[in-house]
Amino acid sequence: MTASLPEFDPATATITIVTYNRSALLTKLLTSIEAMDPKPGHVVVVDNASSDDTTAVVDSFRQRIATEIVYRRLETNTGGSGGFSEGMRVAYELGSTWIWLMDDDVEVLPDGLARMGKWTPRFKSIQGRRYDYDGSEFYWQYRVADRMGIPIPFAPAGFDESGYKKMNSGCFEGMFIHRDVVGQIGLPDPRFFIYWDDQLYGWLASRITTSVIVDEFVLRRTREIKQWDMGIRHMNASSDAYRYYIMRNRAYIKRYYRELGVYNPVLFGLGTAMTFAKELIRLAMVERKARGTSHLARGLRDGRKIARDRSWRPMPPLVETQPTA
Repeated sequence: MTASLPEFDPATATITIVTYNRSALLTKLLTSIEAMDPKPGHVVVVDNASSDDTTAVVDSFRQRIATEIVYRRLETNTGGSGGFSEGMRVAYELGSTWIWLMDDDVEVLPDGLARMGKWTPRFKSIQGRRYDYDGSEFYWQYRVADRMGIPIPFAPAGFDESGYKKMNSGCFEGMFIHRDVVGQIGLPDPRFFIYWDDQLYGWLASRITTSVIVDEFVLRRTREIKQWDMGIRHMNASSDAYRYYIMRNRAYIKRYYRELGVYNPVLFGLGTAMTFAKELIRLAMVERKARGTSHLARGLRDGRKIARDRSWRPMPPLVETQPTA
């Protein structure tokens, strides 16, 4: 548990949204922020070079949302990773104490910020809970096997009377993080483009502060995703692009692990093999097709180039590093 922090002031929080060609979903999210009580001090919208009416949608909310909107339209699509890196940078430079990251396919529950805020005197890296599209409780894999670099699918879903569980992962669909932590671990790595970036960022945060998932429902997903229901757990449908980055980006995780002295080639290799096998299961059981393995193989091949790149460096801290409780 971290040392006690000051009482939460909603005006010091910034909601950071990344969007790309989904103005209808963005409208739902901004409408939910309009109904929030309390509201954050800022809303940052990072537009990954959308070709739809995203700019007009953002402008339509400026006078009605009752909080300042900061809009950043990027020249190219940098993926979720690039969008969240830029959004975090903007929020940090605005002086935000707390930064709440979210995709455009969720909506915030009216008291969501208050629910998160009550944990801020105790923790600096917090993940709330969310409802799925159908209203069911969404299970998120909040712990990773450190040396393997993969989520632990059987981490307990229930909470005890404390109302929180320690985590060593992260999800940009609801990550709530203090600027002190951001300053020490730097911005999210935009080189991932998509996938593994938030898990790694949450893992980096957990190395310097006590990170927790709290028993507070604060978000609701607004986009239906094809799933294979396995009871308490589920497996979502994917895409060829995701398959490629799932395997390629293992190389980035490996580079960070090496940099921090925690890389174990046998265990990490096992984690990569298990990831590959999981994607084969996803193809067979969720998407019901056999094609797609070539994208997994291509990701592995390009990952080997990253692993051999002598010019590679991790994302730098934003401030001089100092111990955090």
